[in-house]
Amino acid sequence: MIDKSFLTNAIALLIVITGLMISGPWKDLVLNTGLFALSGGVTNWLAVHMLFERVPGFYGSGVIPARFEEFKSGIKLLIMEQFFTRENLDSFFDKLSAEAGDQQGNSTMDKVIDAIDFNSAFDSLVEVIMSSSFAGMLSMVGGANALGPLREPFVEKMHEFLAKVSEDQEILDHIQKDSAENLLSSVEQVVDQRLEELTPQLVKEIIQGMIRKHLGWLVVWGGVIGGIIGLATTLLIFQA
Repeated sequence: MIDKSFLTNAIALLIVITGLMISGPWKDLVLNTGLFALSGGVTNWLAVHMLFERVPGFYGSGVIPARFEEFKSGIKLLIMEQFFTRENLDSFFDKLSAEAGDQQGNSTMDKVIDAIDFNSAFDSLVEVIMSSSFAGMLSMVGGANALGPLREPFVEKMHEFLAKVSEDQEILDHIQKDSAENLLSSVEQVVDQRLEELTPQLVKEIIQGMIRKHLGWLVVWGGVIGGIIGLATTLLIFQA
């Protein structure tokens, strides 16, 4: 597709050339319309170009790459204050908890509890005991084997205990709070890490990709409005 900016300026230039070639009463009308249209289009094209590129002799050109640190800060501010706010995360976890309660009850927590290896936990407990001062006493009654009959009661009690914990709303609220805070911290770390990888060129390309095609309409309307001004001015001069 032909670029809108190029097409606008090309049409304006063609009108100028036509105005220069013709003679008669229409000459000034066509020429001035083309000149004003071309000046409006070229001026707006240059303004758009100077957003992304440095132009020697034009102070303030290349503003986007020159201010890329400010753009990085703005991107982080947008992400953290508009999307990943504490209120949004709390709302998300509240909704998640409500959906879990309506559809699955405590099934998620039950799955977590069932996945815990209580036998390994009991083995670790036995190791701790055998490493303590009680080891000498236990050696007189069979050592670690003497604790074997306690394995099944230990597993049952631990399972019951965690099941009760999973029903305690206060504890669940604390878990939810910690989850929101941890997630918020993790998101901020990821955003900071990603922003550190940005370079002025990459920031320019990101913003350029988002808005440059829309900025082309500035050139189009600059040419149109410039042409209208040139036409109106010439008509007023003729009438005077």
